[in-house]
Amino acid sequence: MRHGIVILPQFEWRQARRRWQAAEDYGFDHAWTYDHLSWRSLASEPWHATTPTLAAAAAVTDRIRLGTFVASPNFRHPVPFAKEIATVDDISGGRFTLGVGSGGTGFDAFVLGQPAYSPRQRHERFAEFVTDLDLLLRHEAPGAGGVNFSGDWFTAVDARMVGRPAQNPRVPFVIAANGPKGLRIVAEHGAGWVTTGADGAVGEEWWTAVARLVRRLDDTLVAAGRDPGTVDRHLSLDSGGSYSLQSVAAFDDAVGRAAELGFTDVISHWPRPDGIYAGAESVLDEVAARLS
Repeated sequence: MRHGIVILPQFEWRQARRRWQAAEDYGFDHAWTYDHLSWRSLASEPWHATTPTLAAAAAVTDRIRLGTFVASPNFRHPVPFAKEIATVDDISGGRFTLGVGSGGTGFDAFVLGQPAYSPRQRHERFAEFVTDLDLLLRHEAPGAGGVNFSGDWFTAVDARMVGRPAQNPRVPFVIAANGPKGLRIVAEHGAGWVTTGADGAVGEEWWTAVARLVRRLDDTLVAAGRDPGTVDRHLSLDSGGSYSLQSVAAFDDAVGRAAELGFTDVISHWPRPDGIYAGAESVLDEVAARLS
């Protein structure tokens, strides 16, 4: 089992730096930050930009993988975003993972004046976004022209990337999806899958729903002719109505149940002093002492 930690982009860098470096020192395999312009109950609190945060984290760490949890097309165009991704991947020496999803229906979905898209429209935009990022991040062939595409949602004319990909053939995609259409995108483009489980479900109901999603993913991969063992499975442990780092026992129980369901990676959130993900850093210290 690999372990990840989410560090929300709420701290001035002199404070955030300590957390990113500590995540590596603790022995976590990967560290993530949210890719939002603001977020839910924390919308009135400080919230820094994702890509500069990850670039700074890449510059002060050496081993730990870094990623978005998760990026979406709500406020991004694939051309400038691909260039940002490639640059962070270069700074990190090939340690970047793109977590990507279709985008929620909250603040990010309307801040730029967008209309309210239907679920079908959001999926079609997501599919196009992932396909375009896949093309861009593989980079144009040496001596060839730039990257071009024209779809219903995004257009590029001779788009240029930055140097050669730091990872071959591109950064790995960990795709957030629960529904049949989204899981087919996982089968086509994903090195990994991430889920927060069923919306609104808690406790045993949530774990039962997670198990169903795992089976649905396996069926989708088989139908697509892909070996289920080739896709990493990431579970957000803090999405079923409880916080995984409320105690060492709670963490151990959640990780054990995830392992039984075949997850290869689990992700928790760095303890906050109050509100969502509230907990004590002493619990994180205890959990991390057993990771190395």
